[in-house]
Amino acid sequence: MSQQQISLPAKLINGGVAGIVGVTCVFPIDLAKTRLQNQRSGQQVYKSMMDCLVKTVRSEGYFGMYRGAAVNLTLVTPEKAIKLAANDFFRHHLSRDGKGLTVFKEMLAGCGAGMCQVIITTPMEMLKIQLQDAGRLAAQQRKPVIMAATKLGSTNAVLSRSYNVGPAPVVRKVSATQIAMELLNTQGVSGLYKGLGATIMRDVPFSVVYFPLFAHLNRLGQPSPGENAPFYWSFLAGCAAGSTAAVTVNPCDVVKTRLQSLSKGVNEESYEGVMDCVSKIMRKEGPTAFLKGAGCRALVIAPLFGIAQVMYFVGVGEFILGYTPFNLYSA
Repeated sequence: MSQQQISLPAKLINGGVAGIVGVTCVFPIDLAKTRLQNQRSGQQVYKSMMDCLVKTVRSEGYFGMYRGAAVNLTLVTPEKAIKLAANDFFRHHLSRDGKGLTVFKEMLAGCGAGMCQVIITTPMEMLKIQLQDAGRLAAQQRKPVIMAATKLGSTNAVLSRSYNVGPAPVVRKVSATQIAMELLNTQGVSGLYKGLGATIMRDVPFSVVYFPLFAHLNRLGQPSPGENAPFYWSFLAGCAAGSTAAVTVNPCDVVKTRLQSLSKGVNEESYEGVMDCVSKIMRKEGPTAFLKGAGCRALVIAPLFGIAQVMYFVGVGEFILGYTPFNLYSA
């Protein structure tokens, strides 16, 4: 990589195509991850990932598993493009001395990529989580128990109208555009960046772990130092590195999900910030709560980044722009 001239448009196309393909394949598991992470002890609606998916299909239909997919597919293109292209950009400039990259420099490049992507990741996750968690809140309200209504603030006016606690809640579908406009009207741009600190805490360490680990695993599949690894090896390397990084930062992902959930279920507390969230989860649910959804997250990230790296290293962008021929087996 460091020996080649970087084509930024091609890298952006690669990242965008990779993101769209990957998200389409794994979004239902991501939805299950969000709903499992938002469950509190004693108020579980879903017992496991499969239980969540089965109940989602029964109550919301097949397309219920793709609630929030539209906003994710819209924003995942710039998000993945920025993440992958930024990592290549930093690696390219950090290896200009011709000596290659040390592990520290690889981690530094990953850190830079993680910092760049949160510009898109934070609002994308913010909107996606509201749509993904809506079904859990509605299912919780249908349970035959009597619980006090949760106090809802002005920041979730749109969602509170849809999921007020009552004997027979009528769920009105709310779009990402409506939620975004409500947040912009009430809080300005900062409303879309709620949970920014937790997102940085998740995405920067993820990139620091993922990119160096992938680079080293992928290097093991190279037939010779001057050749690229075959596409299937890049896929396996992406899966292994992605799942490892995902499980490593899962506690930060739980905190981010809780902070970005505007609408709360019955008897679900609100959080004032990262430390308040960590403290309350530890005190009320114990340390194992930080591992909620870890299996789902690994199952999401592994194929997502495996697919992403295959698309990226195959060079779809370079092929579209006419820079290189399409060659799957030598990618």
